[in-house]
Amino acid sequence: MSTVLTRTPAETHTAPARQSWQAIFALARFESRKLLLRIPVLFMLAAYVAWIVWRTQNDWSGYPALQDVDRATQTGPLLVGFAVLLCVNQAVLRSQRHDTERLFGVLVLEPWRRTAAHALSILPVTGLVALGVAAQFGWQAAKSTAVGHGSVGELLVGPLCVLLCGAIGLLMARLVPKPFAIPVAAVLLLVFSVLAPVSLGGGGATAWLTPIVGEGSSKTIPSDLIGRPAVSHALYLTGLALALALLAVLIGKGRTKTSTAVLAGSLAGAIALGVVGGVGQAAGVSSETVAARTVATLNPQKVQSCVRHGRSTYCAFPEWVPRTATWAEVTDHVQSLAGGTAQTRKLLVQQRVEARYGMEADGAIEPSTTPNQVTVRTMWGGPRTPEFSAAVASVLVLGNEKAGGDVCDGRMVTIMWLALGWTSDPVTELRAVRLSDTVTGSSIVLSPTNGMTMTAGQTSVVRELLAAGPSTVTPKVKAHWAELTSPKVTTAKVAQLLGVKGPGGADKCE
Repeated sequence: MSTVLTRTPAETHTAPARQSWQAIFALARFESRKLLLRIPVLFMLAAYVAWIVWRTQNDWSGYPALQDVDRATQTGPLLVGFAVLLCVNQAVLRSQRHDTERLFGVLVLEPWRRTAAHALSILPVTGLVALGVAAQFGWQAAKSTAVGHGSVGELLVGPLCVLLCGAIGLLMARLVPKPFAIPVAAVLLLVFSVLAPVSLGGGGATAWLTPIVGEGSSKTIPSDLIGRPAVSHALYLTGLALALALLAVLIGKGRTKTSTAVLAGSLAGAIALGVVGGVGQAAGVSSETVAARTVATLNPQKVQSCVRHGRSTYCAFPEWVPRTATWAEVTDHVQSLAGGTAQTRKLLVQQRVEARYGMEADGAIEPSTTPNQVTVRTMWGGPRTPEFSAAVASVLVLGNEKAGGDVCDGRMVTIMWLALGWTSDPVTELRAVRLSDTVTGSSIVLSPTNGMTMTAGQTSVVRELLAAGPSTVTPKVKAHWAELTSPKVTTAKVAQLLGVKGPGGADKCE
């Protein structure tokens, strides 16, 4: 009597398959550590961290709008992406350079499985970039002065670009296993990213075929009016990166019919995901968003909330309502230097935008002719603060914003004193609010709407007043308010009334 021992099908097929996947993950862990320790990757990760610190300290003047911050996270990861493109390609071709490819025939991993392991090795560095993006966005979002809302789709672009670069390097290693291929691929990717939006029609739907899509405008608008297909673009990049990586794996040798079918099905799914994202991002701005942009531009009061601070009313888009208290502080400071009824006048400060063109172009905002109405824009901090201060001062002196573009007499000195006399560093603020970025000669004074002209003589008188300080000048401004705001007053007369050296020659706007 004899006993015959046989293996079940599960023992003969499942165990080797499980061992193969364990080997893939083991190789992926090894390659990911090696990738993270490569000099180009380490250098670019350090450069990326330095870029994050630089951006977060220098942008938005301490008053970030999160719908701008999310897009600002996208370009930095390209530094890491190009390093990953190079190093992944070199890792795949390592066996060819060292003439060890023929030795891999005795290992459990077929060429396609080794390619899959290299594809998985890209994920850890992509995760590090995702942490960098989260840190950059979170740094700004944590500020009490932050307003607006970020987009998950926009935040995913940076990490997905790193994943895409790694997939390109992987595919190039399988299609063109030559050292010269990667520099060529890097240049082509750079050209495609930078020049394709122009050659394909500027900011149209075809521009979204590139990994990162910039905007022709630096303005800030409410987040619900931006109209960028961020989620669809993230799907497009995900599908594209997966398709390239799966295609590289599919090219590898040693596949069974089952593995080929699974890979082909996965590739089809990745292509479908990319197509869905591509179609979604090509749809353009919805009619609802276009209508909302028009309302926000021409009739902002319909979608704004108004709050009262002190004697004045402040109307803003919902995301900016918390910032109205900051605007009120500036308004109160300006009015504290004024005389007559101006120091107790009730103002309407209304936030205004030109949103009809979305983020594709900047547009000027026409000054208001409504008495005692002051325009404030969506950006704040830095030169935006003295610009708003100058707008408040011009309305207190002239009655409305429209008159500011025509003033060419001594009242300009009074306006600039009110705008800057209360600040801690008025000379620096004077430089910031002038188009010429100087404190001498004639220039245009910037404001939320049209600028105002400031002559060389007026500039010299304003500098004298700022040097004298508010304790000396403010009592004289209040005492001579009626004369200082008269349409016929000259710059020389203003200097005489306020006790400073007057300019030579008559007022003459250039």
